[in-house]
Amino acid sequence: MLIAMDIGNTNTVIGVYQGDQLLADWRIRTEKEATIDELGILLRNLFQTQGLALEKGTELIISCVVPPMMNTLEGFALRYLNVRPLWVGPGIKTGMPIHYDNPREVGADRIVNAVAAYDRVKGPVIVVDFGTATTFDVISRQGEYLGGAIAPGVMISCEALFIKASKLPRVEIFAKPKSIIAKDTISSMNAGIIYGFVGLVDGIVKRMKEALGDDPKVIATGGLACLIASETQSIDLVDDYLTLKGLKIIYDRNRPRREERDKGGP
Repeated sequence: MLIAMDIGNTNTVIGVYQGDQLLADWRIRTEKEATIDELGILLRNLFQTQGLALEKGTELIISCVVPPMMNTLEGFALRYLNVRPLWVGPGIKTGMPIHYDNPREVGADRIVNAVAAYDRVKGPVIVVDFGTATTFDVISRQGEYLGGAIAPGVMISCEALFIKASKLPRVEIFAKPKSIIAKDTISSMNAGIIYGFVGLVDGIVKRMKEALGDDPKVIATGGLACLIASETQSIDLVDDYLTLKGLKIIYDRNRPRREERDKGGP
């Protein structure tokens, strides 16, 4: 069995694979100050809800953009699984050349998404990830990671309005606005955020396509992907499991190396 974990600044996505089958998945809040045992109890409880057991020897692959959590995650893996996790980062085999001035600067989640997207379309592709930040990643027809763009995330923008504008309330974005011409403050904020991000996505994707000189597919993922993508003209499809799929692909590409190491090889 394999546990795949993507640790983001706001949310953590966890998937459990048996072979190529995704048995269960969860999206939970990232607790940056959680202890090793708190993680163990949380995972054990999540597993039990699906009739699964958190067993020693279960493999673990992690992509993480929260450095303070890495020691805790390593400790969790050693204590509760009796394994060392496979970290997505420098030195791991992804099968994708990284054309970035400093490849170490690219977030692990962005590489994981890029690997999964290229594996899906087998051609040029742009990934739009609606996370804490809204990221755009470009992969060439040859499967090379070319770079991308980073913009504020949807919820960051909502929070900024609440903090900086004294009379505006805190809002949660759950549904499409009834009209672009809203009749109350919360609806006005909802319309501005949703259609503002629609324009941002379509504008950036259009410029990326022009710069690439190709006709890439555009895949969206992340918590609010379905809501935003349905209003855009540029997003071709939404894949809520893109990150988990990428983690599984990268794990499979590194499995022979891990098995050789575990047997005492170089």
